[in-house]
Amino acid sequence: MVLCTPDLPREHLERVAATAAADAIVIDPAREPRGTAGLARVTVASAALGALAAPRHCGHETEWVLLTSGTTGAPKLVLHTLSSLAGALPRQPAAAGRAVWSTFYDIRRYGGLQVFLRAVLSGASIVLSSPNEATRDFLGRAGRAGVTHISGTPSHWRKALMSGATALLAPGYVRLSGEIADQAVLDGLRAAYPAATVAHAFASTEAGVAFDVTDGQAGFPTALLAQTPSGVELKVEDGTLRIRSGRNAARYLGSDAAPLRDADGFVDTGDLVELRGTRYHFVGRRGGVINVGGQKVYPEEVEGVINSDPRVRMSLVRARKSPITGAVVVADVVLTDDTTAGGEAALAGVRAELLDACRQSLPAYKIPTMLRFVAALELTAAGKLVRPGA
Repeated sequence: MVLCTPDLPREHLERVAATAAADAIVIDPAREPRGTAGLARVTVASAALGALAAPRHCGHETEWVLLTSGTTGAPKLVLHTLSSLAGALPRQPAAAGRAVWSTFYDIRRYGGLQVFLRAVLSGASIVLSSPNEATRDFLGRAGRAGVTHISGTPSHWRKALMSGATALLAPGYVRLSGEIADQAVLDGLRAAYPAATVAHAFASTEAGVAFDVTDGQAGFPTALLAQTPSGVELKVEDGTLRIRSGRNAARYLGSDAAPLRDADGFVDTGDLVELRGTRYHFVGRRGGVINVGGQKVYPEEVEGVINSDPRVRMSLVRARKSPITGAVVVADVVLTDDTTAGGEAALAGVRAELLDACRQSLPAYKIPTMLRFVAALELTAAGKLVRPGA
């Protein structure tokens, strides 16, 4: 079973089908694919599907093929089993009562599929988001449905905090994953939902769910390397977090696919971490580095400094070409509505103060040479910031 998301470009569909050795395609009549010759076609009408009367055969375990997100090229195909997908999930309702789950994610992606399976396996209800639904409308609908547990990326939650509509929902559990959860977004959610458990989890399509952190602090304690959840092993090697567990995907599909694990059976996540005292902090993706005159800059590190100002909702740090250093750092920043209402003079003061904060916290080569205020930042279909070249 291959879970293709609606944003998959049509030119990639034939390759995906061939790589996964698909036999049939299930399609909405409104989305007619090209390049699927040889595939049987199952057309799904808009009416609700009824139960099938045909006998069901369960002679083998279903293989789940998920597509990686965040790349501009053809996605990788990652093979999971139900056991690897559900290894971190409860199989019965919580003792405190039945939960109502919801998520900003599309359930055909790893993060959303985790929530879907969690609800199905524990007998809970689930409220799904709609791709073009306004954040305020979604939070209102989730609140009216009595949602108790809700998940999304840090960018999803920054948009929720920007919407001014967080009070429409009263969850007991809020979860972040998929991007670095900096202290600013964690503090914002703690203020918005003081009675809720705010957890940020590390999970990826390839590595599966590794752990979550509920102490309200960015990063994770070094003790996790020795005391991980049952069956999960963590290590930091060459600056990146590596994970070995039964929750790892089985492999990549495709004759030209690279090995998913290293020689010791660990999945290299490509997420760089830095030890600060007794805590590891995520600093960025190995492939996302900006090279400024030979010095490495990780955009997320600079964003963390900018986002720590309460007048900032979210920011995106990127490279701009330079004839001298090869690249320089620039930043696009979304401010709170109250801040943008202050006029040009006030904005000039905010810009100066944000750059001064960067000077106090970062080496000179990491300080943005230009800081631009924008109304919004684009998110991918997976709910992550759109990063140039990612």
